[in-house]
Amino acid sequence: MKAGQYFSLISGVFFLVLGIMGLIPGLVHYTEATSSVSDAYGMGYGYILGSIPTNGIHDFIRIVFGLLGILASISLASSRTYSRAITVFYGLFAVLGLIPYADTLFGTVPIFGSDVLVHGLSAVIAFYFGFLASPGLLELSSDQP
Repeated sequence: MKAGQYFSLISGVFFLVLGIMGLIPGLVHYTEATSSVSDAYGMGYGYILGSIPTNGIHDFIRIVFGLLGILASISLASSRTYSRAITVFYGLFAVLGLIPYADTLFGTVPIFGSDVLVHGLSAVIAFYFGFLASPGLLELSSDQP
């Protein structure tokens, strides 16, 4: 396995675990949603371990990105594509999380607070593996049949 594949696998497991944690009532401190834009925002709204904002839609997104990361770790090309997708989407989420009226993804998903840090760090690390790190010829030729 190449470094990019390890990143896809590790980040996939991280997002999958985080998404599943958001579905376990004992790990989520539920509060009332403050947004009146959409009823979807309040569905399961709370903080994972008291610090990471989440709701049902956000948990679903994390689980999907987690499963995609695990599947993408199969090959180097798919792991680079996954890293690029993480860079774009989670980078966008991090920026939107800093804008006051967009920090709830327009009333559907809480992407503010410590979630901005999670999204930003994920995007920066994924940028390296998706755009900057390229395997050398020796690394590519070391594949076992």
